[in-house]
Amino acid sequence: MNKTKELLTAVETYLDAIYFCDVEKLDAVFHQGSSLFDADGGKIFVDPIASFRADVASRPSPAGRGQKRVEEILCIDWLSPISACVKLRLQAHENVFVDHLAFVKGEDGWKIVSKVWHLEKVLETVKA
Repeated sequence: MNKTKELLTAVETYLDAIYFCDVEKLDAVFHQGSSLFDADGGKIFVDPIASFRADVASRPSPAGRGQKRVEEILCIDWLSPISACVKLRLQAHENVFVDHLAFVKGEDGWKIVSKVWHLEKVLETVKA
């Protein structure tokens, strides 16, 4: 398998983890020392992977709510044959995020070593 296909397989694992709230898939794609960051509130927020994992495990999945899967890879920036940054947009419930995922390839394949995200918009919900 070529490096792009391998990386895209890891990206798909990440997207599956978010859509299905599958912590086993999170464990498979995130490096155990990784952290997640955002500054949407004006302050830098740091979320270690263990905290993010617990959050994902506790929330209802978009799949379980019957949400249409909305995802788009915006860019892959290759730093080297074993490191890349992937920018993508995805919807989880009413939230549309833009994520920057830093991947490195080690003995266990491609792993996310950091995630920086931005809440791009919140969609209106339609009440029945």
